[in-house]
Amino acid sequence: MENRLSPEIIISCEHAGNKIPAEYSHLFPEADDVLSSHRGWDPGALRLARDIANHLNTPFFTFEISRLLIEINRSVGHRSLFSEYSSNLPEADKNRLLNFFYLPYRNSVEEKIKELNRSGKMIIHIGVHTFTPVFKNSTRSCDIGLLYDPARGYEKRYCNLLKKSLKQNLPHFKILSNQPYKGADDGLTTYLRNQINETHYLGIELEVNQRFLNRKNQFPKEIRKLITHTIGQTLLIPH
Repeated sequence: MENRLSPEIIISCEHAGNKIPAEYSHLFPEADDVLSSHRGWDPGALRLARDIANHLNTPFFTFEISRLLIEINRSVGHRSLFSEYSSNLPEADKNRLLNFFYLPYRNSVEEKIKELNRSGKMIIHIGVHTFTPVFKNSTRSCDIGLLYDPARGYEKRYCNLLKKSLKQNLPHFKILSNQPYKGADDGLTTYLRNQINETHYLGIELEVNQRFLNRKNQFPKEIRKLITHTIGQTLLIPH
């Protein structure tokens, strides 16, 4: 990657919490276990994302309402935008969720990226997520996944660089590309790629296995520190 200016980095965390606004609590009777599970949020993601943002002193966006109410990381019209708990809401209520929660968050991220883009700098947007170690009775072998669109050369080269650095700093971790999900699948970064030229915007999702979480649903400090400093190191390398 070649860019005359140092890249700007933005950190976001779309599944930071499992909150349900009071006016929608009736949709979730006796659903505490589900809301607390990986279906309701990404445990550990918020603290990790905040550490990265603080270390890099960079713009930070977080959405703490449960994806079981509205899935902020899916496009309007996607079958998973509303879960089984909210899919039967009247259209007026769904539109309210879009207008009061979904659009303000996504628009704020997009507007900040476009603002920085006007300076001529490359934007590296990292969305921080976590994933359950066992899915549909299958144990996932991935420890850290880097999701990107393989058709976008800048994203591929940056993720190869980040992957190499993570392997050096976390040698016992299995670092994989586009696992446990595909980087070109529907999501906020996918949407933003269609809004901004690939030489100006890199949309990356960082996925970390929840098997490393402690009893407080946090990743150990050393793991957070190593991931954070590794991302910082890659920004010092000319892109």
